Amino acid sequence: MRLRIATRGSELARWQAGEVARLIGAAIEGVEVSLVVVETSGDRRLDVPIWEIGGQGVFVKEVQAAVLDGRADVAVHSAKDLPSVPAPGLAIAAVPERGDPRDALVGSTLGDLPAGARVATGSVRRRAQLAWIRPDLTFTSLRGNIATRLEKVPAGGCVVMAAAALARLGLLDRADEVLDESAMLPQVGQGCLAVECRDGDAGVLELLAAIEHGPSRVALDCERGFLARLGGGCDLPVGAYARLDGDEVKVEGMLASPDGRVMLRSSRRGGVGAPASLGADLAEELLVSGGADLLAG
Repeated sequence: MRLRIATRGSELARWQAGEVARLIGAAIEGVEVSLVVVETSGDRRLDVPIWEIGGQGVFVKEVQAAVLDGRADVAVHSAKDLPSVPAPGLAIAAVPERGDPRDALVGSTLGDLPAGARVATGSVRRRAQLAWIRPDLTFTSLRGNIATRLEKVPAGGCVVMAAAALARLGLLDRADEVLDESAMLPQVGQGCLAVECRDGDAGVLELLAAIEHGPSRVALDCERGFLARLGGGCDLPVGAYARLDGDEVKVEGMLASPDGRVMLRSSRRGGVGAPASLGADLAEELLVSGGADLLAG
């Protein structure tokens, strides 16, 4: 069987597609895999903050189009790049085992940053949470691939990156600190890969079932349920982290103002049977606690 995987062209995206190919090859013999490299709008416009060119979705739409128009059979994404509303005609067919969901600082630890230090990040979520912890910090935008970001550590400051991205490229030793989720909740889906195919493509759906990791799927569904209840394309700082705890799911979520002065955060537990509903219930709690006013501006 031949399987064409659509992916962005960055080193990290190619690694992710290659990892999915490796997992498929380890699970099923005789599958010939090739990559279909696609340039996205997010890759073309590196001079503009992500939230100004469409937020979530700018790294996935063109990759999804390659599957929908038949140029590829599956698409591999960083799950954090996917909008919470599924693309018509596509299904998330597999969620492999999750990598590290946490954020990492390169250039300094949080405690060693001097007063007023510059932190480079393109994420409103990271800015808000760091500003909540350290109101003295200043922030500057950061875009580009992993190597480019590592070259832009501000003097006396740091850059913030996904620990999983550094680990996957063999660069985790560059991190000065990996922040615990208790201090900094990750982006929805951070550390997860999402493998999409055409809805109803029975052969591909059956093949991809072999690389599904149940606990990671439950966690991702819960976090995406949280984001969907907040509006799916929410441009405010939002973070969530779900994980299995015995026979239950524990999920923590946050919603903040962009400047980090308002921080709403809570957690819930529930059964594994309806993780998306559990995430949505947590989001509803935050909305009632003041989140609706934040969303209204």
